[in-house]
Amino acid sequence: MELTRDWVTVRASIALTFAVAILSILAGLAQIGGLGVSGPLAPLVPDFVRQTVGFTGTITGFSMLGSGFALKNGYRIGWYSTAVLLPLTAIQGLMQASILSFPLVALSVLSVPTLVINRGRFDRSYSPSPTQLAAGAALVTAVSYGTVGTYALRDQFNGAVTIVDAFYFTVVTASTVGYGDISPATDIARLFAVSSLVMNVAAFAVALGVLLTPAIEAQLSKALGKMTDRQIDLLDDHVLVLGYGDLTEPILEELDARDGVEYAVVTPDETAARRLAERDIPVFTADPSDVDPLERVNLAGARAVVAATEDDARDALAILTARQLNPDVRIVAAVTQRENVDKLRRAGADQVISPTTLGGHIIVDCAFGADSTDATEGVLDDIDLDD
Repeated sequence: MELTRDWVTVRASIALTFAVAILSILAGLAQIGGLGVSGPLAPLVPDFVRQTVGFTGTITGFSMLGSGFALKNGYRIGWYSTAVLLPLTAIQGLMQASILSFPLVALSVLSVPTLVINRGRFDRSYSPSPTQLAAGAALVTAVSYGTVGTYALRDQFNGAVTIVDAFYFTVVTASTVGYGDISPATDIARLFAVSSLVMNVAAFAVALGVLLTPAIEAQLSKALGKMTDRQIDLLDDHVLVLGYGDLTEPILEELDARDGVEYAVVTPDETAARRLAERDIPVFTADPSDVDPLERVNLAGARAVVAATEDDARDALAILTARQLNPDVRIVAAVTQRENVDKLRRAGADQVISPTTLGGHIIVDCAFGADSTDATEGVLDDIDLDD
């Protein structure tokens, strides 16, 4: 079987990345807890090395989760970080020398070809906003202030000897855990600890807010029936369905049945948009006859437009707008009243279908003994000939 892009999909790369991340975390925790069953490589690896890579493997697993989410959003930086972490997880799995880590090694190796094959699909650049840069700078500055200050005042702290002790004290202080194994012994040290606490808590709070805001916005967009910026950016060579109603459901079912066809729905009905978003159907809540929404969903790059608002007048306006924005796109309209067929053609539709007329032809043919499938194909052939 040929290893093609159609077989090794982007989703496979993302799924394998998440699977490696979870296995790395589980294998690392098992190694730390002494639950790992020694494998054939165990005699070759010192115990302290196996214990150390248990911790590092867990950390790498959580880092891999972050890379997986970056891949899911199409970021190139996610591809690079995953490419670095996959060999690292495989090496750590070997050094753990546990039977439980063998699946991790195998899956890490298997994930590499899928990642390489789909490299071009992860092309979204990541440009941190000024707020994100400021939050990152504040976090680094606050931790550095606490670490360097504690180390400089180590003679005035109980238990602070090395730079690692200073870093440990800073992180524990910022998290407000306060184990008590390192503590200030003088007034100056206590004042410094208070200042470090205030700075680090504020920096961590700001950083968490900046990191969580995009995720919250994505969930709100889904709840409100709106496409995320990522979904909109990915729209290309797609089908735009203008409108939503009873007539639209069969259209969406047919589009879902066609592999590799991307589509999006544009409807002003917020209730319908929320229902579609809950089904993970890309939907943009707006009037399909307006220029700005159609430009936003990349009508210029669409392969086809289906006008099915169940309102012939609105369909005509949507067709006129779509034809204006993309003179070459194929436009198909579903008309509700037969007398409006010519009007929608004049508006710019390449094909106008009357579901009621189509259904009537099929019913009559079936009444005279024709098979429903043959009757449907016959009517469709007649439509093609008319064009």
